[in-house]
Amino acid sequence: MLAMKSVLADTDHVPILIFDEVDAGVGGAVAAVMGRRLKTLSRYHQVFCITHLPQIASQADVHLFIQKKVVKGRTVTQVRRLDEAGHEAEVARMLGGTEITKAVRDTAAEMIEAAQRSK
Repeated sequence: MLAMKSVLADTDHVPILIFDEVDAGVGGAVAAVMGRRLKTLSRYHQVFCITHLPQIASQADVHLFIQKKVVKGRTVTQVRRLDEAGHEAEVARMLGGTEITKAVRDTAAEMIEAAQRSK
């Protein structure tokens, strides 16, 4: 679907595209290419992308953090918009898992900076 929408980007008149884990089963360089493709699509459409990969999340202009938890026996979903520092912290968490070192934070910052340069 991502490939088709990329090819049709400037002729497709659907205003909003939603990709739910379009990155399933990929990683590394392929994920980085997918992230850039999604970024390019955002020139023509509003793009929502649910991802667990830092290569894709680093491309976001707006990063929303979605969290589900159980409160008094009910599942509650919370959505919050991350500021610049929160965006970097979340990309670092995606990269580093449970231990976020300075090197991981620096890598996250580099990924986001590279995405901003490619606008």
